[in-house]
Amino acid sequence: MHMDSLSFVGISCMIFLSFLCSSQGHKLYVGGKEGWVLKPSESYDQWARRNRFQVNDTIVFKYKKGQDSVMVVHDNDDYTKCNKTSPIHHMKDGHSKLKFTRNGRFYFISGKDNHCELGQKLLVVVLSPDHRKSPSPVTPTPAISPVIAPTPPPSPGSVSPAPAPAPAKSDAMGVGGSSVLVWVFSLIMVAVFV
Repeated sequence: MHMDSLSFVGISCMIFLSFLCSSQGHKLYVGGKEGWVLKPSESYDQWARRNRFQVNDTIVFKYKKGQDSVMVVHDNDDYTKCNKTSPIHHMKDGHSKLKFTRNGRFYFISGKDNHCELGQKLLVVVLSPDHRKSPSPVTPTPAISPVIAPTPPPSPGSVSPAPAPAPAKSDAMGVGGSSVLVWVFSLIMVAVFV
């Protein structure tokens, strides 16, 4: 009887930790080791296609403070025209982070003169929490202002576009330590209690 209660406790802990870690996102570093630069070795479009962005993920832009910045713009029109006049958010600290709090499209451009026009911009499609696989390629949707939860605040008003698929995550994200720990802990719990 004692072994049954230990098994129950072990399995309960496993389930709890799985739920806890599934709600945590990953950190994805734009441009990998190069960071947010004018001419990366891999285009930002290619980098974005290689990654799978989900709600609760955090995107990190690393660049030289005072020599560049990152702007979150409203829509595809602002993105394609490199419109810097009224961004949703302007990040300037050299290590800018933005947590995705909803699914949809997010448009990023460089705040440095002419950098966006020379290609330093990024379009990210964040999948809905229910999305599991990429059944079809991304198709254009009407422009909608994104809701962001930057680190540090402020966060603008909310509008939620329809979910859209994206490619699989890659090595560009930080180590998914919490999920690895859950599985290691789960294996130990199973070995000890079952």
